[in-house]
Amino acid sequence: QVRLVESGGGLVQPGGSLRLSCLVSPNIFSFNTMGWYRQAPGNQRELVASITEGGLIRYSDSVKGRFTISRDINKNIMYLQMNGLKPDDTAVHYCKTNGIRLGVSWGQGTQVTVSS
Repeated sequence: QVRLVESGGGLVQPGGSLRLSCLVSPNIFSFNTMGWYRQAPGNQRELVASITEGGLIRYSDSVKGRFTISRDINKNIMYLQMNGLKPDDTAVHYCKTNGIRLGVSWGQGTQVTVSS
């Protein structure tokens, strides 16, 4: 069974920072790809950043240079460090995993609100 638990969302002023965490079970090595997605009201869910089993990283153009995806293999946690936050970053952020054996799984989401 796959379980993904996100945390770290909240309200922050423009220009501020947040770090999202996704606790992954059974373990990070069970998945070929993991990533962060977000969905704002009225919009489709979109990729923010992803990381493969081999460590290949990809970012959406809208967050390049501001966000950093990483993982702690020992703790089975994936992170998204978000700096220079903008009101357009306001959305529910989801953790996603994809594994050959375990398929695709989503976390419950964590709200990020950027507002003054």
